[in-house]
Amino acid sequence: MRASRIAAPLLALILAAAPAAARFDIGRPATPDEVAGWNTDVLPDGRGLPPGRGSVKDGAALYAQHCAACHGAKGEGKPMDRLVGGQGTLATATPVRTVGSFWPYATTLFDYIRRAMPFDAPKSLGADQVYAASAYILYLNGIVGEDAVMDAATLPKVRMPNRDGFISPDPRPDVHAKRCEKDCG
Repeated sequence: MRASRIAAPLLALILAAAPAAARFDIGRPATPDEVAGWNTDVLPDGRGLPPGRGSVKDGAALYAQHCAACHGAKGEGKPMDRLVGGQGTLATATPVRTVGSFWPYATTLFDYIRRAMPFDAPKSLGADQVYAASAYILYLNGIVGEDAVMDAATLPKVRMPNRDGFISPDPRPDVHAKRCEKDCG
């Protein structure tokens, strides 16, 4: 899904840049290892998750050190986004969109933390630390128990509360319209 949306434009850019580099004698084509270094997306089924593991206990310490200043001691938010709570509010007039109420896949949490957190040093956490932070945030949301350990096998199996929330009946008429191929009004 997301990998193809990223890979195709990246490949097109590399292929387009190669003749330009030769023509202007600048730059060089990216090596396969360099391209692989940027191919770090994680899919909902867990493809792309690296080796490693992290526990809720390890995540609590890491969260206190790297996350609490922005997201609150227990994920309540302030000054940045709230991470915890909001279950049951999405269909209300004041939905609270958090990891626990809105996000459909636990692997998305891992992917986001690995790419963008901590805010002041993105991509600085190792795989074990990202698994631990993910475990702790899932625990704060009541999704996993305090003895949970997350890794490439367990994280994709976590069932998020809003897993099926993105596949609801869509009221827009264009979604349910019958295909018309002749004399379409």
